[in-house]
Amino acid sequence: MLVFTLSCQGQAEKTVQHSTENKAQPILIVYVSRTNNTRAVAQMIQKKTGGEMTAIELQDPYPENYQEIVAQVAEENETGFLPPLQTKINNLDHYDTVFIGFPTWGMQLPPPIKSFLTEYNLSGKTIIPFNTNAGYGLGSTIRTINELCPNSKIVEAFSVEGGIERDGILFVMEGEKAAQVEEKLDDWLAKIVF
Repeated sequence: MLVFTLSCQGQAEKTVQHSTENKAQPILIVYVSRTNNTRAVAQMIQKKTGGEMTAIELQDPYPENYQEIVAQVAEENETGFLPPLQTKINNLDHYDTVFIGFPTWGMQLPPPIKSFLTEYNLSGKTIIPFNTNAGYGLGSTIRTINELCPNSKIVEAFSVEGGIERDGILFVMEGEKAAQVEEKLDDWLAKIVF
């Protein structure tokens, strides 16, 4: 199962409800996470901001096999196919700030995140990207977010090395690694004045 965190206009079965906390600046945290590293960072952000968190899920989940998902995502990127989402966010207007979390796939934004940003109108909202990757960085992800959300304020992204699924290194956001990431996250949140 593929999981994401983002904000846009949805279609499907999963609905996000907002809490009455954060009335001054309602926050949504959306993410995609195959190996749970991005999910762990989303949870750290939620702990620090009190935002509502949801995972983006596909109507037809990606295959479990790493080589199969790589081939499918490469084809989706090549053809521009946007996979339909199962997750639906009915109250997006409630949120002023949207944290969008994703791994870097093939140096690009994952197709489910592109689906989310295409489906939902984030005009006038502050978008705060956060990312995990296999050590190669953000690639073209931020450029794509800017292209898909031209009327949003895009804040400097947080990016950290996670697992390396290709090499069988999956979930790494625990113990000392989690403590290091949380410290970097605190510095980043302070820098973006959050």
